[in-house]
Amino acid sequence: MKTIGKICLLLVILFCSLNDSIAQIMSGKIVYERKTNLYKKFKDDDVSDWIKQEDKNKTDFFELYFNDSISVFQPQESELSEKMSWATSKNVVYQNFNKNYRLTIRKIWGEPLYTEDTLRSRKWKITESKRNISGYNCRKAIWQANDSTRIYAWYCDEIIPNVGPESFYGLPGAILGIATEDGGVIYFAKSIEISKPDFVNLIPKKGKNKIYSSAELKAKLVKDFGKNKWGKAMINNVFGVW
Repeated sequence: MKTIGKICLLLVILFCSLNDSIAQIMSGKIVYERKTNLYKKFKDDDVSDWIKQEDKNKTDFFELYFNDSISVFQPQESELSEKMSWATSKNVVYQNFNKNYRLTIRKIWGEPLYTEDTLRSRKWKITESKRNISGYNCRKAIWQANDSTRIYAWYCDEIIPNVGPESFYGLPGAILGIATEDGGVIYFAKSIEISKPDFVNLIPKKGKNKIYSSAELKAKLVKDFGKNKWGKAMINNVFGVW
């Protein structure tokens, strides 16, 4: 009987360890839905004159491919025509966590501009607040971006790599939801797929494109467009919290 008991105990331990290993996701693909309230993004008094009430909420979709050392965030391809495509940005962000490296491709008025930087550091405050996103239990964290802007993020420790949309990372698990405090911009994961991404084809190629640092690109845009009202709005959007 003692032998049978030991065997049963070993089977229970093995079963629990298998369940833990299955629950811990190390690589895959996350599809995010981003909702942008254009009235909150463009805060001019006359915004309603050129964006109709029924068009104020814009939805975009993105894909995040990741493992424990690399992430690639990119817009989801679609054959459908996009309404008001100019109103929101669709960045491509490649991050290598082992090399402290980030490559961002921003389309500014139709022109792709490349920047290389180190990873962006943020100081998160983890709270006890929780919610479920796409079937995964998440915990809320807060980043005080500046005196007037606070970002809420919800991360899942079942997905081990500390990845997230855009350039966000640095929490004890993948970020499945992130939003500005006023709800002007909200990302939520719509699906999570366990897989091994083909980064050979996913990592963006620099080619012969001119590569800037973020500081260099901002200086260029300020010089070219900084005196224009729309130029200032564009620059603030490009180099905001995202």
